[in-house]
Amino acid sequence: MRVCKIFIGAILAVMMFVAPATVAAQKSVAPDDSSGFVVLSEVAPDIIQEIRYYSTYNFVGDRIDGYDQPCALMTIEAAQALKAVSDDVMRYGYRLKIYDAYRPQCAVDHFVRWAKDVNDTRMKKYFYPELDKLRLFPEEYIMEKSGHTRGSTVDLTLFDMKTGKEVDMGGTFDYFGELSHPDYKGKLTKKQLRNRKFLRDAMLRHGFKPLESEWWHFTLKDEPYPDMYFTFRVADLNRK
Repeated sequence: MRVCKIFIGAILAVMMFVAPATVAAQKSVAPDDSSGFVVLSEVAPDIIQEIRYYSTYNFVGDRIDGYDQPCALMTIEAAQALKAVSDDVMRYGYRLKIYDAYRPQCAVDHFVRWAKDVNDTRMKKYFYPELDKLRLFPEEYIMEKSGHTRGSTVDLTLFDMKTGKEVDMGGTFDYFGELSHPDYKGKLTKKQLRNRKFLRDAMLRHGFKPLESEWWHFTLKDEPYPDMYFTFRVADLNRK
């Protein structure tokens, strides 16, 4: 009995020290607080950026709300982890190429409005030729919340420095369909499958987890704001 009391006492003592540390680790932030974010190019200047939602070449066909600058933002933790991935793949003659990182909630709202307008199919033949637009919500291609809005998710591919071109992944970024699934075999060549695996393995080595429906999509496993959906616009960070 005395041993049990000692054991329980030890557990309580540990809890007294651990609990405050755990609470301290959970930073209290507001949706418009960008203090935990950085401009990715300042942390990882070797990463190429082609911010698709700043342009009109995306599944909507317009520049997306909140993308006032062609600039990738991420949480500090995610940016540092991505820098490690960048350094890793560069040893093999590649560079990372970013399509999207932090996505403000107003951008997600823009996607939702577009998806509800079933008559707007300008970009269908490029991004969802096999999918009826009415299926975007039921099949969760468009949702009212996105992991990107938490700041630690990134959409990316590999760029081959030898050829000066993107690596062939057997499918384009933001293609709505089974072709985009990382485990899709279908008509993909062995080289395309190897390319997908190379990117996936590099991201996993440095603390990112994949999404089962998009070969380009990865989220930092230990993301600092797992329950926060931020609202500040991309340009807001540069005005600080």
